[in-house]
Amino acid sequence: MTLIAIFFPFVSFFLRGRILTSILCLILQITLIGWIPAAIWAVISLQNSRADKRNNKLIKAIKVK
Repeated sequence: MTLIAIFFPFVSFFLRGRILTSILCLILQITLIGWIPAAIWAVISLQNSRADKRNNKLIKAIKVK
């Protein structure tokens, strides 16, 4: 998924269900200069999403005990 975020940033957002963000990223990605910020934005967003899922699992595990 990280490679998709680097090479096709708008697809990364689209696959995670963020349609409006995907469209905004696509508009940014259309320009050659905007490709790099779009890719960085997609990778950081992907990492934050993974961290949120990991934190939610930890919170659920703590509440069970």
